[in-house]
Amino acid sequence: MLKVQRLTKTYASAGGALTVLKEVSFDLERGASLAIVGPSGSGKTTLLGLCAGLDRPTAGSVVLAGEAIGDMDEDDRARVRNDHVGFVFQNFQLIPTLTALENVLVPLELRGEAGREAEAQALLARVGLGERSDHYPIQLSGGEQQRVALARAFINSPKILFCDEPTGNLDGDTAHAMTDLIFEVNRERGATLVLVTHDLDLARKCQRIIRLRSGAVISDERV
Repeated sequence: MLKVQRLTKTYASAGGALTVLKEVSFDLERGASLAIVGPSGSGKTTLLGLCAGLDRPTAGSVVLAGEAIGDMDEDDRARVRNDHVGFVFQNFQLIPTLTALENVLVPLELRGEAGREAEAQALLARVGLGERSDHYPIQLSGGEQQRVALARAFINSPKILFCDEPTGNLDGDTAHAMTDLIFEVNRERGATLVLVTHDLDLARKCQRIIRLRSGAVISDERV
């Protein structure tokens, strides 16, 4: 499902070239779960963004669902994301002027698909928000907003789900509930899961943990 080879990302800075990711390589099979951990500044979010096609690498390659995305332009990477990828972000990324139901439907709107409101409503019910579909983000708690984000991530039946600190802005009890929900829905849908987290308890729920330090892989273990 995901093949990463010698992935490197370098940025220009006032002090010269800054390499934030150094020749990272790994393969991930369909349906597997992977946690990427490491201290702040270790390159976790950069790696996630490159794997998901949100950015292009300086060197190396990414093959996602059989498509080599590293050299694609933004339009082609957007197509791959719409076809194969779901996202859950730490800061939810909901559109404030849309209701919960309308936010879940956004990926379908981007694909030009209409008439799937019942499916979106069913997903909201699955994440415990069946009665809140007409509420706007400001009317929802942080945990509820993250549940909307999870429903939105699954509306296009992604082959792979990327989560960037999905519980980082949630309190302890809500974070645990959200974690359980991510893994439950992911198992039901059969998607591959890649998540970035500082939470080692969350990481250990995955089948595999890759640890980064200063942009390089220092360990790759099966749990």
